[in-house]
Amino acid sequence: MNAAIRFLSDLRRIGVGRDPHALFDERLTFGEKLADRVAAVGGSWGFIIGFGLFLAAWAVLNTVVLAKNAFDPFPFIFLNLMLSMLAALQAPIIMMSQNRQAAKDRFEARLDYETNTRAEAQIESLHEKIDLLTAEIARLSRVA
Repeated sequence: MNAAIRFLSDLRRIGVGRDPHALFDERLTFGEKLADRVAAVGGSWGFIIGFGLFLAAWAVLNTVVLAKNAFDPFPFIFLNLMLSMLAALQAPIIMMSQNRQAAKDRFEARLDYETNTRAEAQIESLHEKIDLLTAEIARLSRVA
């Protein structure tokens, strides 16, 4: 959440000229960058396929290749322990990344709202000017 607070204060200061995504990414801490990287890797097809191959290799190694001298025989208790530990660490890290992304999305929505509000005010101002010009043209055509 610290990145989100810093982002909002910087966003108010810089105005329209800079890309909010670049500013948001510049302000990320090491932990936030790491969480994003872990989420990107852990949520990819490459990771899923690679991890599936690792699990298959583990099972083949411990059932076929090493057979009687397997370091983790069939119910694969050690593998289950490692998978549980991986899940216990990976899940909160991915949630941190998702929370940061949600904060980034909220700020982008806020920026869009502020841009739309400014555009609406400018359009209203243009309507008033056009109305004044139309009235002036009508007045001048009556005089002439």
